[in-house]
Amino acid sequence: MIKRLLFIGAACFFTHFSIAQETDSTEAVETETEVDDNLVEQTFQSTRIVSGHSVECLRKGVLEFRVEHRFGDLAGTNGGVQNWFGFDNSSDIRLAFEYGITNNLMIGVGRSKGTGTPYRSLIDGFGKYRILQQKKKGMPISLAVTGSMFYTYMKALPDIYAVAHFPKQEYRFSYSAQLNIARKFGDLVSLAVMPTVVHRNYVAADDQNTLFSLGGAMRWSLTKRLGIMVEYYQVFQDKGMRQANFNSLGFAVEWLTFGHNFTIYLTNARGFGETQFITNTYDNWLKGQFRIGFCIGRKFEFGQ
Repeated sequence: MIKRLLFIGAACFFTHFSIAQETDSTEAVETETEVDDNLVEQTFQSTRIVSGHSVECLRKGVLEFRVEHRFGDLAGTNGGVQNWFGFDNSSDIRLAFEYGITNNLMIGVGRSKGTGTPYRSLIDGFGKYRILQQKKKGMPISLAVTGSMFYTYMKALPDIYAVAHFPKQEYRFSYSAQLNIARKFGDLVSLAVMPTVVHRNYVAADDQNTLFSLGGAMRWSLTKRLGIMVEYYQVFQDKGMRQANFNSLGFAVEWLTFGHNFTIYLTNARGFGETQFITNTYDNWLKGQFRIGFCIGRKFEFGQ
């Protein structure tokens, strides 16, 4: 418990320490966006919404370091005061570096603890390309495509019937591809639709290797730097399959500080990455099986 509190305190200190810095990478990025007055900027404030990607890309030369953490169940049989509303537990942790190659192309790599159902020790890599950007006059939407790959290096389980038995090396890989369509309405509301395909090379007998999911999200800007968001992914599967699974639903508050994006949210998804929160969410909001999570993103600029 003490270690977790120290971790949270350190993260918050890291966030607010940069306020005293004279060079503000966030402000530098915002200044650059003023070059083309016809472009609609910041449909979403970050490259992520809650669990999934947004239509946004990091600008050229911007490196972002991300710290993401999800605690245990807030309520239900595994939550409550005995587990300090989930703060005694950690469902997943992710550290990542992401970089803008151009204003419309970015890449990233990360490492997640994993939820253990079924994966632990996950490495992920992705590339995102924004094909279209909304304009005040002309193009009505922004459009981006994202491809991701995941690999688990966890020790294989001895149970030959377990998904994590991994009889072949290629069974440790999984993939996702997403088309992200978004539009910003005035200064207040942004909407996004995210059709997503996830493929896992090895699954349980009652599961499917390839799944289609349709995501949807909304952001409501309260101020220039503060907004609230909701995100939902509906998974489509064959009848009679995946009876224990639920769809990922999350609510978030996001704000910008000097050089940082900070998001705090509630979600029933335990893990990070499409092959966890889309295909392996087993928690039910109605039973109190949701958790607090947060993300801190710190941007650094190069070549400016």
